[in-house]
Amino acid sequence: MARKIKQSLRLFVGLAISVFFLYLAIKGVDLHQVGQALLQADYWWFVPALAALFGSHWLRAVRHKLLLDPVHRFRSGQLFSALMIGYMANDVLPAHLGEVLRAYIIGKKGRLPASLALATIAVERVIDVLTLIVIMGITFVIFPFPSWVRTSGYLTFGFALALIVFLVALRKYESTVTRWVQRLLGPISQKLAGKIATLIREFARGVVPLRRRLDYLWLVVLSVLIWAGYVLVFVFGFQAFDLSRTYNLPWDAALVTLVITTIAVVVPSSPGYVGTYHWLCMKSLELFGIPASASLSFAVAVHAISFLPVALVGFIFAGKEGYSLSKISHTEETLQEPEVQLQTSS
Repeated sequence: MARKIKQSLRLFVGLAISVFFLYLAIKGVDLHQVGQALLQADYWWFVPALAALFGSHWLRAVRHKLLLDPVHRFRSGQLFSALMIGYMANDVLPAHLGEVLRAYIIGKKGRLPASLALATIAVERVIDVLTLIVIMGITFVIFPFPSWVRTSGYLTFGFALALIVFLVALRKYESTVTRWVQRLLGPISQKLAGKIATLIREFARGVVPLRRRLDYLWLVVLSVLIWAGYVLVFVFGFQAFDLSRTYNLPWDAALVTLVITTIAVVVPSSPGYVGTYHWLCMKSLELFGIPASASLSFAVAVHAISFLPVALVGFIFAGKEGYSLSKISHTEETLQEPEVQLQTSS
């Protein structure tokens, strides 16, 4: 019962945040002009945009395979399927639990503890944040970001640094951490202390060196290509709405938009980052003198093309693997249980 209340509260807070940012996005905007811009857009440009988007997602699965190879050999297709299902879950479930569901699915596929798979996803997120920091550093030099964007960048860097320190410390001092957990929780519940200590050990197992030195170079190359694909989505989107020619957008406009809209993923909101994404995308384009109505129409279209096809593919993969929406929702309820996290077989 308490869990149901907690889930409902999370959903309510997320929806409230989304409604607030949607209000900010449409406030004072001529919605008739937004509709006209959406009708007049050249959507053929979204064909290469989708190719770039799904290409980046596929490369993300290939990169994750590199991180998982030292503990288990997966096929890239298996990891792509789990990635798409996780993204779909982020689009339909509150609290951004898609990554946890993705780890659970990978654990079942490889008969591994989900906590181990989750550790490799955490490493993957560190790599993503560091790549984004490099992009932000480049754009900071060539573009005068507002102070709130710079502050967000510094906070993001701080978060990445803290996560790196945590992962390294956990890997190096895993026995010490588990010993302290057992000492602290043992008097309360030996069973709980044992389960959490096992989770920590399995999580630490996922933070491992790559198999070959060359793999580190591939990791860098893949990360650059992944984010280049995301930049291209905005580049093709600008062409679809003729923003580049009409407003003489500079070459770095797509980089700036990518940096700022990525903040939407961090801000708690309803499933699919509705509202936060649209408002931040509009704030990005506002920096280049693009009117609110044109910015909102662009944000609506790019958000739809970035999330709806991914959710559809995720649903298809989920159906092929026997996950209905109700089963995914039930899995979301039980993912926090240690027994589920430690599951090693289907």
